[in-house]
Amino acid sequence: MNLFRLKQRKSALFAAALGAALALLASAGVRGYGQADNEDIGADANERQYTFSWQHAVSGDMAPRGGTTQGAEVILVTEPSPEWLRLQEPGISKKERDRRAILSMAGPYRTSFDFIETIGFTHGYAPSNPYQSWGTEYVYVVTDKPDMIQLQHILVMEVKKEDGSAMDPIVVKHWRQDWMFEAPTMHTFKGNREWKKQAVRAERRGHWVQAVYQVDDSPRYTAAGEWQHTANFSSWKSDETWRPLPRREFSVRQDYDVLIGTNHHTITPTGWVQEEQNLKVVLNGRGGAAEVLARENGLARYERIAEFNWLPGDDYWERTKPFWAKVRAYWSETFTREDHIVIAKQADGAYMFTTLFQMAEEPGIDWSASSEQANLEAVMARYVTFPP
Repeated sequence: MNLFRLKQRKSALFAAALGAALALLASAGVRGYGQADNEDIGADANERQYTFSWQHAVSGDMAPRGGTTQGAEVILVTEPSPEWLRLQEPGISKKERDRRAILSMAGPYRTSFDFIETIGFTHGYAPSNPYQSWGTEYVYVVTDKPDMIQLQHILVMEVKKEDGSAMDPIVVKHWRQDWMFEAPTMHTFKGNREWKKQAVRAERRGHWVQAVYQVDDSPRYTAAGEWQHTANFSSWKSDETWRPLPRREFSVRQDYDVLIGTNHHTITPTGWVQEEQNLKVVLNGRGGAAEVLARENGLARYERIAEFNWLPGDDYWERTKPFWAKVRAYWSETFTREDHIVIAKQADGAYMFTTLFQMAEEPGIDWSASSEQANLEAVMARYVTFPP
């Protein structure tokens, strides 16, 4: 077998394995994780919990989708974290309190995700089944500067087999969130896989722009907002923002084009919560909203856990950190230089995330070498274009 065919085969096997891992994670059920040293979460481990639903729907029709995988037991942290206590310190400036709120989102978490459509706007509307999933992930601080904080999420999943034995840990680089203080511009999603630079609203004093990135560090959405702090309460609310369909939706839905909504990030003594309120919107041929199908509410809880084995995630992040730093630098330079960006779904039959995840794991590559930088830029040029 020649080298070219060997690389093709390796790429196909890697893509298949990564796709299977992401599919497993996407199907993980919120009832799936264990819970140690806390109250029982239910008599039947396979029974899905949902209370905020459609009361008059036929029984069972609104059972959540999302799978039923189980994970290892976790120990929840019950005392206020040091990060929370630092956030409550008196006498610090508003900006420093904002920064501490953002940095307090780093750390070890059990996460749960709940999404449900609450209102329909079309004739004959029937609500989609709610979605629930779970995960265990560590949030690393990548950058901590006065006006810029970057947080990288890494999933480390200890999933149980049907016989109760544990699979090898599944490690996947998850999403990233960047926070920029009083940023003057941001690239916003416009539908049809396009992002365009726009000015942040005129009154941006004290505001932070949050930019959220996909697993491969390509852009997802950005929004400006302000942190509010009162006594023991710290919360950030975004302006309305457009975003592409998330994996939980584009894998099963093709009837709408964009989510338009707002985010809340709220810090708690033992973690944080992200709340979303989204409209599911069909675009017209000119890129504007033609029809709104439904409103959706989302709730993601990040609960601190202790005594969990994060070493597989630490090892992955340390091993691939130089590569992902180059990818972040590519996007930073691109955002500075380009006003209009289009990102292809696939190139030569491969998704960007499978291509970049494989590059990240290639052994013995010096990513500081100019030749490797040129190689990365050539790969990105297959996916990213810049219309006039």
